[in-house]
Amino acid sequence: MKGIKIVTIGGGSSYTPELVEGFIKRYDELPVRELWLVDIPEGQKKQNIVGNLARRMVKKAGVPMEIHLTLDRREALKDADFVTTQIRVGLLDAREKDEKIPLKYNVIGQETNGPGGLFKALRTIPVILDITKDMAELCPNAWLINFANPAGMVTEAVLRYGKIKKVVGLCNVPVGMQMNIAKLLEVDSSRVRIDFAGLNHMVYGLNVYLDGNNVTNKVIDMITSENPSMTMKNIADFGWEKDFIKALGIIPCPYHRYYYKTRKMVEHEIEESKKDGVRAEVVKKIEKELFELYKDEKLDIKPPQLEKRGGAYYSDAACNLINSIYNDKKDIQPVNTRNNGAIASIDDDSAVEVSCVITMEGPRPITVGDLPVYVRGLVNSIKSFERAAVEAAVSGDYSKALLAMTINPLVPSDEVAKEILDEMLQAHKKYLPKFFKE
Repeated sequence: MKGIKIVTIGGGSSYTPELVEGFIKRYDELPVRELWLVDIPEGQKKQNIVGNLARRMVKKAGVPMEIHLTLDRREALKDADFVTTQIRVGLLDAREKDEKIPLKYNVIGQETNGPGGLFKALRTIPVILDITKDMAELCPNAWLINFANPAGMVTEAVLRYGKIKKVVGLCNVPVGMQMNIAKLLEVDSSRVRIDFAGLNHMVYGLNVYLDGNNVTNKVIDMITSENPSMTMKNIADFGWEKDFIKALGIIPCPYHRYYYKTRKMVEHEIEESKKDGVRAEVVKKIEKELFELYKDEKLDIKPPQLEKRGGAYYSDAACNLINSIYNDKKDIQPVNTRNNGAIASIDDDSAVEVSCVITMEGPRPITVGDLPVYVRGLVNSIKSFERAAVEAAVSGDYSKALLAMTINPLVPSDEVAKEILDEMLQAHKKYLPKFFKE
């Protein structure tokens, strides 16, 4: 058996041990013979630490998986079957600026929403599109499984401007929602299924099923009466207004707090930034601790401390998705893919986050019709923002970037949008060559 070759770009990420654990767990049905961890010179030190841990994990598991480390992306990509991307252009220092600068203007400072989400897209999309050029040449039949944020906008960009057809965007938010609801119902998460629809970090749970029975109303009653903790490590745990959730009739994701609780979230972020720093500064400390753990030559498993990171379960979701494509499982998973009529009010060519049947030909979105009228406007507003942001990232057009910033619901006016845009462009100049052509 030839086995599978997988390339992980951003291989020095602290999430990589979870990816390795996922491949080890599934080895009998997903025989990964080669895992290439690719990084850039600035990430080489972390890449070596993670790579050595990965080798120890594979050795302990006794599976014949070769771990290769390289800074040469093209060397790694040749004849790959799957390529996963978990890059952070500008590293955590760039995220820190994404979070700090908007707060100066009393605007949400967050890595995937508002101005921070726009700038992460502007930095990331050109790099991902370059990767698709290499893939088209070196591994034209490979699937790109992207979990670099903002995953929805990256998927949108690849669908419209990428050099490959096979792309799926992935997020851990729906996985977290399913696990939280299973915990609320006191059952194993395998018994729970949710119909997801919306956009990345703006996805809703339309229906919840337990053992095939619709329990949506029961879950909404439990959320409104018990006010359980249903958030993520990186999002403040503010409960929802009970009457609001009852009227909404569907289940919002943790990121909806930025839109439905904007003032409270901004105040909280400003307060936290004075006390512990912005989330990027907190993550820097967590990463430092994690890499100290990873260095330990006795460590040969994924350490539980990894779950302190907001992106826990990302990598496991990726392994699940790759397994389902490879084995044509036809199971249902929520992913970012081309809409193709799944959500009626979003054009067919746009990226959406929706429950899909996963086949060897890729995801087949499950048609949900239209979203409830109460959320349709917000979702379409964010889709307009995403389209403008992608066009700005591809072209380096200042006016398109200003348009994207201004129409984002978290930015209060065009004047504020322009001030934030100008400051953030200068702050990220090094990573935005398209905006600063000679």
